[in-house]
Amino acid sequence: PMSFADLGAHPTLLQALEARGYVSPTPVQAAVLDAAMLGRDLLVSAETGSGKTVAFGLALAHTLLGDAPTLPKATTPRALVLAPTRELALQVQQELAWLYGSTGMRSVACVGGAPMAQQLRALSDGVHLVVGTPGRICDHIERGSLKLGEMQALVLDEADEMLDMGFRDELDRVLAVAPKGHRALWFSATLPREVGELAKKWLPNPARIAATPAQQAHADIKYVVNIVAFREREHAVVNVLRAHDAPAAIVFCATREEVSRMQATLRER
Repeated sequence: PMSFADLGAHPTLLQALEARGYVSPTPVQAAVLDAAMLGRDLLVSAETGSGKTVAFGLALAHTLLGDAPTLPKATTPRALVLAPTRELALQVQQELAWLYGSTGMRSVACVGGAPMAQQLRALSDGVHLVVGTPGRICDHIERGSLKLGEMQALVLDEADEMLDMGFRDELDRVLAVAPKGHRALWFSATLPREVGELAKKWLPNPARIAATPAQQAHADIKYVVNIVAFREREHAVVNVLRAHDAPAAIVFCATREEVSRMQATLRER
């Protein structure tokens, strides 16, 4: 297999990859580094766990760094990454922090449920990268604390999830103020009609990469449906957990009350 160096990954980032034990790229990482994709807008289907965060980090390098080993002094953001949830945004920020560790990158996560004052201070001091959730990013744009005039790249991470969660208006708002000529990198586990419609509106000619072909998406997950009487649901859950004897499991319920009742039942058993 080709190495990151063979594929033309930025030299400064190669050191970070080597230090982390990365040897050869995953399919999505190799695809975005292909010479034919250099500088192009990308619409990528790649499922969670495929290495997509490092993939768009690598793809951004030539846009943000050019041939320089480090970034210039931080002012207004050079790149913005939008993620559907607070947890994913923080995870993306941490991942890009080690990848760009030796470039002098300054970043901030702008997410809901976190103190606004800290985010305002970080943005005022100057950052190269902002990672955030659509709602909080729109808040900062409306306040004037986030200025996108110098933004060179915009990443949508898990675009399908953001649309499923009802962030269409917020995405339109951010895309409307993004400067013309910025590089767009859109990643989505699947490419449903809603993502296609958004891309048709905002991306004139993206290169499409199917790192996870539709027929292979979630192919490693087995779905089983058990039809049970309403009054037997809790017994059924207990029996399923016993039958599989898995070291870890997640049980989803419709309401808080059901969660509390199910937890009590499982603890009792």
